[in-house]
Amino acid sequence: MKKVWLLGFGFFSISITWSLYNAFVPFFLEKYVHSVALISFLMTIDNYFALFLQPWIGNRSDRTTSRFGRRMPYLMIGMPFAAVLTMLIPFHTGLFTLLLFMMLMNLAMSLYRSPTVALMPDITPEEQRTKANGLINFMGGFGSILAFGVGSILYKSNPALPFIVAGLITLLCLFIVSRFIKENRDGVNVQMKLPSEAATATKPSRISFRSQLDRTTVFLLAAIFFWFVAYQGVETLFTLYGKHHLGLSEQAASFSLTFFSLAFVLFAIPSGWLGGRFGKKKMIIIGVCGLMTIFALVGFAKDLLLLRGLLLLGGVFWACININSYPYVVATGTEESIGTRTGMYYLVSSLAAISSPPLLGLMIDIFDYSILFYVAAISMAVALVCLFLMKGRKDVTNSIHSPGA
Repeated sequence: MKKVWLLGFGFFSISITWSLYNAFVPFFLEKYVHSVALISFLMTIDNYFALFLQPWIGNRSDRTTSRFGRRMPYLMIGMPFAAVLTMLIPFHTGLFTLLLFMMLMNLAMSLYRSPTVALMPDITPEEQRTKANGLINFMGGFGSILAFGVGSILYKSNPALPFIVAGLITLLCLFIVSRFIKENRDGVNVQMKLPSEAATATKPSRISFRSQLDRTTVFLLAAIFFWFVAYQGVETLFTLYGKHHLGLSEQAASFSLTFFSLAFVLFAIPSGWLGGRFGKKKMIIIGVCGLMTIFALVGFAKDLLLLRGLLLLGGVFWACININSYPYVVATGTEESIGTRTGMYYLVSSLAAISSPPLLGLMIDIFDYSILFYVAAISMAVALVCLFLMKGRKDVTNSIHSPGA
């Protein structure tokens, strides 16, 4: 698991950057735009790049051959560009430059997000992937804690500081991952090949997206879409919800999200263990039911202590969902399709990121901020229905086929 911990630094950099982006960029946009729906749309317009790029890059990385491996070249290109552009965001001179920096940063992150995630199953045996996903999400959750906790303090001192620190952390994480993770040495499939096989290996054939869409995968991807609609909308709009609906300061609103992230971090590793012990699908269903209930209750919370308590519990249920969902998606395919299925996972999450904040923002414009968590709860309920439509299919365990199977 040592390599998984080291790979976790890649997730750490992604998480801290996205968390800062979602927490503080709406405050930059608020200076120029006065519609919540339009702010939400501008926060997600960059995801159109991710919508098309991440599935393509994930699929292409399955067929990439280089002396650095299949995934690492994408990290080595995307991470430096993302780091620089992250640091440029607070130095915008107007709406145009702000949007330009936002889109370019997210374009750069789209280059390496799917390959970074696909590295985990590449270097981890199937029976350990749920636990490994818990470990790397522990690192990612710790990044969120820093973003919401320390980031809020830095933001109060100078709005540019959290973005500068995030960019520097991204560069440091690239050095760690590229220095200690060697795909041609650490990959589980590489280790299984005989020297003669490695010498005669040819470039892998193209993986068809359509061939991956069986009944289980379709309903699982649908469930992922709807729970990300709920999560992405809440994460993007929560700071504005806290400021305008609950009367919190910008710092207090962003700091409140730390409780959600803290619980996620603390329960990431136990959730991975439980998923491996009792089944990924069972843990996901528990998480969806729990988070649906939490979102419904948050709508009634007016006291800050109660709100943060609910967010703390919500983070536990989100860990049950998030830690087990990606390994579940990967487990329904083959080793050769890991990058492709990773791209599919991010395709539906990007669709959710595109559609959710503008939709929830429009609902807020029509009604008021109180509608936010009720709509999120309904979306979680739809995700639950999609999971139940998978009935009759057993939980996937140890079903991935190795290339020689």
